[in-house]
Amino acid sequence: MESEVADPTIARVLAHIASGKVREIYEIDQRRLLFVASDRISAYDVVLPDTIPDKGRVLTGLSLHWFDFLATPNHFLSTDLSGLGLTASERADLAGRAMIVRRAEVIPMECVVRGYLYGSSWSEYRAGGGPTTEHLPAGLKQGEKLAEPIFTPATKAAEGHDENLTVTGAVDLVGADLYQRLRSLSIDIYQRAAEAAASNGVLLADTKFEFGWADDELLLIDEVLTPDSSRYWPADEYQPGRVMPSFDKQYVRDWLDSTGWDHSPPAPAMPADVRTGTRARYVEAYELITGSDFPETPA
Repeated sequence: MESEVADPTIARVLAHIASGKVREIYEIDQRRLLFVASDRISAYDVVLPDTIPDKGRVLTGLSLHWFDFLATPNHFLSTDLSGLGLTASERADLAGRAMIVRRAEVIPMECVVRGYLYGSSWSEYRAGGGPTTEHLPAGLKQGEKLAEPIFTPATKAAEGHDENLTVTGAVDLVGADLYQRLRSLSIDIYQRAAEAAASNGVLLADTKFEFGWADDELLLIDEVLTPDSSRYWPADEYQPGRVMPSFDKQYVRDWLDSTGWDHSPPAPAMPADVRTGTRARYVEAYELITGSDFPETPA
């Protein structure tokens, strides 16, 4: 599938096969793909006209950090782009935001894990309960830590919002055995990541994982535990019962809400200070989670 956002310098040597809101995917061969994270940002399912400097490097760097930390079978192979037919300057432009991965058959279910009652689950709970919250006790506050993480799978929507699945719906989609395996694996990964993040002063409120099959092996794929796929909060500001500040695109959403935009494309252009402030939140998340300075020069 060709796309107007494909990078012509890469498409010169590799077939562009898919676009996401942030990522471009190119085919290296039948077993390998090149994932490239752009600096694009989306809000309310609309890609904004302005980019966030270094966002692609933050997302890729954090995914690599977590792939290494978790040691869960995953699709990452290498960041070495030599041998792909790209020039030295083209490889330099991609440094820090591209990775070679195993090609996998994607399982059509978002594996969402929530450790805190927030976002859509809070809205559902406040409205009287539903598939993801009907088992929770009464009287919980917005943002309250749950006694145990909950697994709230969703459909993978090509466009628009993902839709939450009931257990029955999820089992019908992927089968009972795979559902249980994905549930157990997702909760285990969340718990280990949440413990590691908390040790660095960051709370992992919720996250979503994607999995796929490669040579009959179940792999963790796509990005993992980034601010785009997860909700991170500063631990020293945590207080149940209120809206929490987060290390993600909430800074942009808040600004968009202040403009009166109706969430229909096109989105308004971002002022420089909003772009700078958003970049700062992404970089801060990287540094807190990894315990390392964000590399100003791509590696």
